Amino acid sequence: MLVKEYRICMPLTTEEYRVGQLYTISKHSHQESEKGEGVEVVKNEPHEDPIHGPGQFTEKRVHLSSKLPSWARAVTPRIFYITEKAWNYYPYTITAHSHSLQCSFLPKFSIYIETKYEDNCGDSENIFHSDKILGDHEVSFLDIAFDEIPERYYRNLEDPRFFSSAKTGRGPLREGWRQHTKPIMCSYKLVSVKFEVWGLQTRVEQFVIRDILLIGHRQAFAWVDEWCGMTMEEVRRYEQETQEATNELIGLVAPAISVSEVGQPTATHSAPASAPSTPLSDEAPEFLAPPKTRPRKKSAPETLTLPALRERAGAE
Repeated sequence: MLVKEYRICMPLTTEEYRVGQLYTISKHSHQESEKGEGVEVVKNEPHEDPIHGPGQFTEKRVHLSSKLPSWARAVTPRIFYITEKAWNYYPYTITAHSHSLQCSFLPKFSIYIETKYEDNCGDSENIFHSDKILGDHEVSFLDIAFDEIPERYYRNLEDPRFFSSAKTGRGPLREGWRQHTKPIMCSYKLVSVKFEVWGLQTRVEQFVIRDILLIGHRQAFAWVDEWCGMTMEEVRRYEQETQEATNELIGLVAPAISVSEVGQPTATHSAPASAPSTPLSDEAPEFLAPPKTRPRKKSAPETLTLPALRERAGAE
């Protein structure tokens, strides 16, 4: 099993990110869904934990059949998907992923992520105090502005090096921004990856999880003017409407989705869902392809030509 801790800073407060994360997950899932494929929301309901208190449980299915290699699609049932379950007690969340079928060509795997959010620049040590961590584990800082992402996921309007928020006045982010930006928060993520096939843990950690975390956090900041000022009630309503539209988009009968929250004081709300689901594209997931060397690509061209602004607010 591979265990690694990521720390991703954001020019936000944890209270702001409670709304921003919910909005980002819903919008991203809808954008990446298409007819018969995408992110299906199965459950979204209040959940009470004896230790962490009131929160929200979500279950999603990331449908990937058409994303598999052609030879794999020929022998794979149409219902192939990856299951994501999340227990959210903001500012603490747990997320678990696993694939849904026992396929001879696809090894069993699981990805388990614990997340804690704090208003600092990522300098808290031993934040998890987890019994699952034996000895030292690697800690990796991800920079939403200057770390590279795959070229196919790059959007210049979502580049924190050039984005400036009209509502908050934050951005663009310059070199060394984590040391002088206020406000600032950090997502601490303890990731455990387990595969039946030796060596795949490292490939998935390097080429899938890292990219997902970077893309999701970049979008949360780049979309801040869309969600800034929304109340928890408003973002929950947006979440419900978007989930129903997404389920309809991928050709599924929408389940009865409940996004009501456990009764609690106004100052505390149930947590948003976990890190955004795997970005989908016309290419098969990297870890399903034969092993090969994949060079990292620069996240932006040397010269940027901004296209006409596209419509971004409201339902996608």
